[in-house]
Amino acid sequence: MIKVKNSVMKLVENAKDQISSLEVDDAIKIHTNTNNLFIDVRDIREIQKSGRILGAKHVPRCMLEFWIDPESPYHKKFFNDDYNFIFYCASDWRSALATLSANEIGLLNTCHLVGGFNKWLEKKGPIEKPR
Repeated sequence: MIKVKNSVMKLVENAKDQISSLEVDDAIKIHTNTNNLFIDVRDIREIQKSGRILGAKHVPRCMLEFWIDPESPYHKKFFNDDYNFIFYCASDWRSALATLSANEIGLLNTCHLVGGFNKWLEKKGPIEKPR
């Protein structure tokens, strides 16, 4: 077995200490505000299986930095818009890392959803059904 310098959970804890977080109850209240854009960083197979938050954009975690950077050939224009970006995954580990990475590249109007999509479902937030 390899010996790692930091565990992934240490990376997640470190990210959570540096980013803004949003509780699901609060996120549900602001969901319809058009200044907010929910960003789903889960694998496409997860979305196909369980759906996603209503109106969310899917940004594969592996492409996030490339889609944010306006100099990248993969840049997505919605990252230029004046949104509050709310990142989420199934629980909240990947979204914490994604939010930190987005901040480090320069997207500062960000937060991550505490408890992720699983908590959103538990609280009966609006979703798009699986396709």
